[in-house]
Amino acid sequence: MVRTNTAVLPGADAAVVRIKETRRALAIALDGNGRYCAVNPREGAKLVVAEAARNVVCVGAQPIAITNCLNFASPERPEVMWSFSEVIDGIAEACKAFNTPVVSGNVSFYNETEGRGVLPTPVIGMLGLVDDVKRVLQPGFKNPGDSIALLGLTREDLSVSQYAAVINNTTTDDFIANGRVPQLDLDAERAAQTAVLRAAENGLLRSAHDCSDGGLAVALAECCFSSHNRPAFGADIDITGEYDLATRLFSETPSRIIISFDQANLGDIEEIVAATSCSMTLLGNVGSDRLRIESDGNEVIQLDVVEMENAWRSSLKDRLQVEVLAAGAE
Repeated sequence: MVRTNTAVLPGADAAVVRIKETRRALAIALDGNGRYCAVNPREGAKLVVAEAARNVVCVGAQPIAITNCLNFASPERPEVMWSFSEVIDGIAEACKAFNTPVVSGNVSFYNETEGRGVLPTPVIGMLGLVDDVKRVLQPGFKNPGDSIALLGLTREDLSVSQYAAVINNTTTDDFIANGRVPQLDLDAERAAQTAVLRAAENGLLRSAHDCSDGGLAVALAECCFSSHNRPAFGADIDITGEYDLATRLFSETPSRIIISFDQANLGDIEEIVAATSCSMTLLGNVGSDRLRIESDGNEVIQLDVVEMENAWRSSLKDRLQVEVLAAGAE
């Protein structure tokens, strides 16, 4: 937000800052998922790196390097040191695949209270480069009538999801004992990212948004929200397909990106997607003041966009107020 360098304001998948006296810009994203890494440190770390790369791609930037902050409990405990080693190996594997060297970072051990440590939580800071700042993608749906599509495939990945935590009340201990993190296909991840970058470079996209925590339904809702100088737009969506309804709506399968574009660009986008061997499914169209999702001919979600956005933007404030009132009552 300093001076006039900010090209994409807070709220997007990544921040974008201009490099003065050039046409270039830097994109920066932070990601971490302690739940995934508690269940499977190596695979969880790979997923965090992939999501960070995906986030800078969603603003039109090529991932080029990472920094990190690795947060763990006492390394004097063998299980903590093992998870630390596994996380580093997972980060290394993913960074080699994305060609993003680790240029800096830090390690924080002994994060414990009364003998109970934090979950193994690597936080990845991904740096991306935009060659032409005019090609930066801004978040959210832009124009009524635009087409909406999903790059990547949805699989059955509810085991360690937000849905499992919030709706099924699955505890962290249950996740660690019985959970299964989504499996990252690095080839599929690179294909989805490459497709978005090529489409963005050719000026074919209105928006792109990472589909991760909370699954497809949450990501679609976020695409509907307003941002600076852009009103909120609803959407009509059809998610008919395999798997049960909860999986279609809330599965956290990686390597998925929601894109929106002018219908006239569909043919060009399909060519790019085919050339990168990426899967694409048309979901619906932008329009109205509601998010309406249909599945197998039945309406399963119809929510007012303004009400959704108000709930989303006020959630932290409301939670803190509840905790303050509870503390006062004690």
